[in-house]
Amino acid sequence: MDKQLLYRCIEEKAPLLTQLSDAIWEYAELSMQEHRSAQAYLDILRAEGFTVEAELCGMPTAFLGKYGSGKPVIGILGEFDALSGLSQVAGKTQREWKIPGGSGHGCGHNLLGAASLGAAIAIKEQIAAGNLQGTVVFYGCPGEEGCAGKTFMARDGMFRDLDAALCWHPGDVNEVTTGSNAASVQVQYTFTGVSAHAAGDPEHGRSALDAAELMNIGVQFLREHMPKSCGLHYSFLDAGGISPNVVQPTATVLYMVRGNDVRIAKALLKRVDNIAQGAAMMTETSVSSRQIDGSSNTVSNSVLEKLLQENLEQAPLPEYTQEELSFAAKLKETCGEPVLPGQWVNENTQLQSFSKEASQNGTLPLNNFVMPYTPSKQVSPGSTDVGDVSWLAPTAQFSAVTWVSGSPGHSWQNVSIGTHSIAHKGLLLAAKVLAGATMDLMENPETLRLCREEFEIATQSGYDCPIGKEVTF
Repeated sequence: MDKQLLYRCIEEKAPLLTQLSDAIWEYAELSMQEHRSAQAYLDILRAEGFTVEAELCGMPTAFLGKYGSGKPVIGILGEFDALSGLSQVAGKTQREWKIPGGSGHGCGHNLLGAASLGAAIAIKEQIAAGNLQGTVVFYGCPGEEGCAGKTFMARDGMFRDLDAALCWHPGDVNEVTTGSNAASVQVQYTFTGVSAHAAGDPEHGRSALDAAELMNIGVQFLREHMPKSCGLHYSFLDAGGISPNVVQPTATVLYMVRGNDVRIAKALLKRVDNIAQGAAMMTETSVSSRQIDGSSNTVSNSVLEKLLQENLEQAPLPEYTQEELSFAAKLKETCGEPVLPGQWVNENTQLQSFSKEASQNGTLPLNNFVMPYTPSKQVSPGSTDVGDVSWLAPTAQFSAVTWVSGSPGHSWQNVSIGTHSIAHKGLLLAAKVLAGATMDLMENPETLRLCREEFEIATQSGYDCPIGKEVTF
């Protein structure tokens, strides 16, 4: 089948997709609170003829839309949650709150989900026309930023019936993602003590805040005795109150523990648990813990990655107007020193050389080129719940240019450009790449066989879900 049919369908649906993306940008709903965003997707899926399942795995904002029948079954992942504290007026080249203290799409998930839906619609059209055989499933995955919605879905058995899963992410470079991501677990520790007058009756008080602080001191010492690839991050959720003359009876601290795989992260978490217990003993307080979420390390699949690379090179790259380039250049000035684009550019001399030349040493406002495919075994220190999908089905992802060169992740700059024509063009490129790769998988059973073969070898140890049945969102 000619991929131009897919591309034309996506271009025809461009107004629908960009309007959806802009609406999601406007809603800027946080993890597991994406009610209006989810409803907008459900309305379109039903109107487009998909069979819809809502409130998946008990999550009000998780859903799927399915079209077609039989094998292969290809999943396309969509996200739509925003980030707190990143409200920003659109189209500005300086920081300007839209809603003081409000939320914003600093990770571009408004674009992510819309492009994935566009690819699913394009494939649906060709199945309906008899040009393709198989099933396409669009997954509405909530809470990537704060609750790891895909992990809850994976825990409940979703994704296992897929022959392959595809995903993309907004970024500042067109590049297939390789290597892996760190696994993570988030646990909340709550200390309970006894309040008392801090001056008049201190001997009867038992400070929960002291316990939390002692826990943090213990964890700082732990850093010297853990694998160098691991990470520990924390945040105080409750410091016991604002009165210094009262012994604080409560304190709560949230910890994120990272490791190169789930088993390493879980082993490190046990040591953090022991430190929490020790801090409680030292202060004669009690401590309880509650796991918030977790995500697995990503299992890469070179067969799918190469397929995405082919489609990234086949799809026509956006052409930018002088006005767009001028806006991008001004926004880029706010991002600091030039940064060379590329996932592993600092670990690969050949890749670094290409990146320097193609990006004019990081000075181009928009990286309108495709990075070469560079397989790697490196592990990114960040985490994503796409990792949990990758343990249940062959999975691959890529990034497409929607941000200016060197724009930081989770930044106001990404919010500002989120409804711009530059971002819309990146959205449509991503949709075409996803649709093209899905078409190839439906037409080439040998590719599916090879990616499944690689997947089976890579996941021989089995999926060790980072959250148990007792964990709720």
